[in-house]
Amino acid sequence: MVLQRNTNITLWGWADAKEKITIRASWLNELISFQADELGNWRIEVSTTDSKKPQTINIKSIKSNITLDNILFGEVWLCSGQSNMYQPVKGYKGQPTYGSLEAIANSKNANLRLFTVERIGSKEPLKNLSKFKSWQIASPNNVADFSAIGYFFGQQLQQILDVPVGIIHTSWGASKVEAWISKEVMSSFKEVIINDEDIDKRPNRTDTALFNAMINPLIPFTIKGALWYQGEGNRNEPEKYKELFPAMVKDWRTRWDIGDFPFYYVQIAPFLYGNQDAFGDIKNTAFMREAQLKCLDLIPNSGIAITMDIGDPYFIHPPRKKEVADRLLYNALNQTYGFKDIDFAAPKYESHVVENNSIILSFNNADAGLYTYNKLENFVIAGEDRVFYPAESKIVNGKNISVSSEKVTNPLAVRYAWKNSVTGTLYGANLIPASSFRTDDWDDATQIKE
Repeated sequence: MVLQRNTNITLWGWADAKEKITIRASWLNELISFQADELGNWRIEVSTTDSKKPQTINIKSIKSNITLDNILFGEVWLCSGQSNMYQPVKGYKGQPTYGSLEAIANSKNANLRLFTVERIGSKEPLKNLSKFKSWQIASPNNVADFSAIGYFFGQQLQQILDVPVGIIHTSWGASKVEAWISKEVMSSFKEVIINDEDIDKRPNRTDTALFNAMINPLIPFTIKGALWYQGEGNRNEPEKYKELFPAMVKDWRTRWDIGDFPFYYVQIAPFLYGNQDAFGDIKNTAFMREAQLKCLDLIPNSGIAITMDIGDPYFIHPPRKKEVADRLLYNALNQTYGFKDIDFAAPKYESHVVENNSIILSFNNADAGLYTYNKLENFVIAGEDRVFYPAESKIVNGKNISVSSEKVTNPLAVRYAWKNSVTGTLYGANLIPASSFRTDDWDDATQIKE
């Protein structure tokens, strides 16, 4: 396994009531002695180092003598969410992961370790994992079935930092965020009653069920940070998600009790969702992308990977998973590991002014300027009637965008890429795409079709 380096980690387990236990860790000079509590539970903190040598832990009592070997100190990251996080390196049936064969063929790496929590739900919080694939050294024999985003992130992080990396994967396709939140926190939003539910039918859509079985048993294990790719399961509830997702992150951080650990997440990618004409209501997933973008300001020590340019109109599981992992990695390298020259942030709409029947947009995270590969597209503009028309758009002064239309002489608002399926055309000079956005907060806007 991999234990988080240079920190205090928790070792825990069970024994007979009051049973005396000793722990000898190869990197510690002294033997640790203690006894289990009245219920047989025990838990103790020990410090790790930055040694790259394999370590051992021996846990001994009158009845037991357990040795854990081939332990490395490194960086441990948790990956969770739904099917786009679950998507394996080998891809789904008929839905590939680009670069999978090369990744699998070159995956042998003794310093990259992978752990998978199997899909299972529970009505009550579990102390121990009931289904899992134990720690494995990355190799062509096991990488194919592991989370593509988790693998690509971990493989690159290991090479860049030149330290061991451990990736813990715990996700479930089609899951709602409510399933990943504890009962105590979910109860502040709604009454949670699952005693009479058949937990085997839809645990991934059942409040608290995945937290209970797939997160709670992990919580004593010290991690560096978390990666999250989820949102499709809540796409018709953007305002609710804007409350639930930050609450989930706070819930996890409180229970891990290791501070506001880094939490980097992916904005859902453009996809048809069966309704390309949706514009002014929640069937348009631009509202969900907007909610996810706003969560940046609601979740301390967080970052987002924008995917406006790598979606697929016909596949809800975009094949370009390495690009997603790259953008999460850039967040981590800059914000967590101090590589300040890695410009990870996407341009983000800040403000606008009206000039000569045009709207001039200004952006944060655009000090190096704005860029488009061919031409800017997918901007629409509206006046007092709140009817949006296709607009002409261009980059001005290298850092602003001018938007106008002959059909809107007194413009008030602009929206960009404001539909389900769209390919983003606006980037920063770092080639990180901007999210879809709007300058208004209207709930009764309409559009003129092109």
